[in-house]
Amino acid sequence: MINQRIGLMFAGQGAQYPGMGRDLAENFSAARQVFAESDRILQRPISALCHSGSAEELTDTANCQPAIYAVSIACLEALRERTGNRLNPAVCAGLSLGEFAALHAAAAISFATGLQLLGQRGKLMAEACRETHGTMAAVLNAEQETVEQVCRQCGIDVANYNCPGQLVVSGEKDQVENAIAELGNQGISRVVPLSVAGAFHSRLMRGAARSFAPLLDSAEIMAPSCPVAQNATGQPATKPERIKENLKKQVDGSVLWESCVRDMMARTDLLLEMGPGSALCGFVRRIDRNFPAYPVGTAEQVESVAGMLA
Repeated sequence: MINQRIGLMFAGQGAQYPGMGRDLAENFSAARQVFAESDRILQRPISALCHSGSAEELTDTANCQPAIYAVSIACLEALRERTGNRLNPAVCAGLSLGEFAALHAAAAISFATGLQLLGQRGKLMAEACRETHGTMAAVLNAEQETVEQVCRQCGIDVANYNCPGQLVVSGEKDQVENAIAELGNQGISRVVPLSVAGAFHSRLMRGAARSFAPLLDSAEIMAPSCPVAQNATGQPATKPERIKENLKKQVDGSVLWESCVRDMMARTDLLLEMGPGSALCGFVRRIDRNFPAYPVGTAEQVESVAGMLA
């Protein structure tokens, strides 16, 4: 039935939208079970947050991270239900918080472990946002070396290496504004300030990273059943202790997403994006416009992809 090498990508923060996952719960029992389990594990109405929460509620980092995880796994389980549970990925990866969903898809962590870790991670990163005055901006069509040099000059960090022509910078608001001005002086005008709660994947998250580390140390993480390309290195790790170290570095370090995608492409024939939105498929097209990649974030998309894989 499924004879292609399939890679699974999992969405990160910023992909959320009001009503996400509702149609999955209405159409697939496996998705309903994921949302019910999320509510039970966290003792919070995660399902209601996803299905009827406001944009403001979903933007809150403490809410956003477990909510996107729940929707992403609901997408995965809906597709598994629709394909007779015969979806066995050749490789997985996730953008930032999506890495926890990728590890679950590769049987390295339980659903509950991933959800509980992200519940804590979201709270810690939200606290770091409140304690600082950070922001982020996407820099388009600029040379990587130029952006890195300006970041060093202005005391900020490159948060994401998403794809050719798209980097994201992160740091104190005033310093990011200085960096935008300096980039403009160098002829780089396509810089888009992002509507975010703080400076993720930057030095402003160091407190959150320190607090999150012992939670990872005590978490049960197993060797994955397939390679999981990790954000901190852009490459897979197989040993649980190395996986934990990479997850620690990810909180206040750069996300090497383009490297993750290139590693996945080398191992697969097809990439599927699990979770809300389709940003990751867009990054794939920027890396290789001919490589097949499809979003699986709605009931209609689940049906479409399941039919394609039949």
